[in-house]
Amino acid sequence: MLATILSSAILGIDAYIVKVELDITDGLPTFNTVGMPDTAVKESRDRVTAAIKNSAFHFPIKRITANLAPADIRKEGAAFDLPLAIGVLAATGQVNHDRLGELLILGELSLDGSVRPVRGALPIAVGARQHGMKGLILPAENAREAAVVDALDVFPVSNLRDTVGFLNGESLLSPLDYDIQEAFQRQQQLSVDLSDVKGQEHVKRSLEVAAAGGHNVLMIGPPGSGKTMLARRLPTILPRMTLDESLETTKIHSILGKLSAEEGLITIRPFRTPHHTISDAGLIGGGKIPRPGEISLAHNGVLFLDELPEFRRNVLEVLRQPLEAGQVTISRATASLSFPARILLVGAMNPCPCGFHGDTMRQCRCNPNQIQNYLAKVSGPLLDRIDIHVDVPAVPYKELSGDRMGESSSAVRERVQHAREIQQQRFEDAPIHCNAHMTSRQMRRYCKVGRASQELLRTAITQLGLSARAYDRILKVGRTIADLAGDETIEVEHISEAVQYRSLDRQFWA
Repeated sequence: MLATILSSAILGIDAYIVKVELDITDGLPTFNTVGMPDTAVKESRDRVTAAIKNSAFHFPIKRITANLAPADIRKEGAAFDLPLAIGVLAATGQVNHDRLGELLILGELSLDGSVRPVRGALPIAVGARQHGMKGLILPAENAREAAVVDALDVFPVSNLRDTVGFLNGESLLSPLDYDIQEAFQRQQQLSVDLSDVKGQEHVKRSLEVAAAGGHNVLMIGPPGSGKTMLARRLPTILPRMTLDESLETTKIHSILGKLSAEEGLITIRPFRTPHHTISDAGLIGGGKIPRPGEISLAHNGVLFLDELPEFRRNVLEVLRQPLEAGQVTISRATASLSFPARILLVGAMNPCPCGFHGDTMRQCRCNPNQIQNYLAKVSGPLLDRIDIHVDVPAVPYKELSGDRMGESSSAVRERVQHAREIQQQRFEDAPIHCNAHMTSRQMRRYCKVGRASQELLRTAITQLGLSARAYDRILKVGRTIADLAGDETIEVEHISEAVQYRSLDRQFWA
């Protein structure tokens, strides 16, 4: 007695088809699973056995061999429980074979036969459509994220009996419909706004420039000056997510099980705030079978590192390559996988260990050596990859107590969106989307400046002692400021403002 069930598994952020082959023969009663299963897959035999018996089906007291093909890729997780159970029932004639070749099946089983959610439903649904499958049977909790994929019928099930009844034609399951446009509209209601922040107009301006060009930002200021509050409002002025960005971001959260049953699609740009005790594997990803880290969870959104010098040096250094490449590559003996990591990095730090160096209201208790050692925790190469450095002073009482409200996030977002549209037209034939990702060749083409601007740049580079990478950052930020102003050429005032966003190099690190 032989049965073949089609299922799927995740490798990186993409899915591949797994054939679950069940062979039942006479002999000593055993249940063996082959095909490089991990511990969770091996333990599925006990869950499958109990679920079949407790769902009032017959479990054969024979020799059962399950093969997960392809056999040269390690399988993990409990998503093969349901296909294994269906395979046993199909091999014993309790399930019809008619539809097994056109449906993908996945789900974890409880001992009572109920179906539990699994990870990676969205990439599996995408893979099922690419392989020409007609439908997907999966836990009801995962149905919304899978139903995002069009041209694929998604059948949510709650237990083993419902699944068997549907496959045998004894009961009807309606495919779930998901309105993507309605999801975008429903989730666009934000709970925070840039107008909530009192004062700090120059910092808001720097965040607008950062959002418009995709530039990384470092905010330096005393405790309580509003650095975290400002950072949390940065996603509200970023351009709205496109459907492609939303799908790519949702896939990453899906394979890590970060989506709730009510959330089928991530339509708001992520904002991730890992604690400074995080490891390098937690930040960029890792494990025996590599999985994404916080930097990939922030893909197409904001990664906020508060108290930047408190992060371990090796953790900060691993950020350098992903910030340049927009992706993380993790190599292991068994596989080398790449995860997307196109983020806007925002760092926040105090100017010294006590936090009040340069503050006009409170006296700093740190000596020069303590200040220098504290600031040196952020390496020069990492600092060079941060385009904008901005001072965030304490807010005066007059501004805190005033009734004047700043610009709303929606007003700033409109300007940012317009600048991004200019950049999309500029880079329509290139694999980039914003000024921060320009290559050297693109900079030579789009960042030409006049004689006066060149002289200003020469003076700034000479006096501040900036690196060649910092010079490139100034030109990129200047290009963004010109885009916000609607100017085709980069003028002196644009370069002047861009240089101001590097002046902290001299103040803190020169």
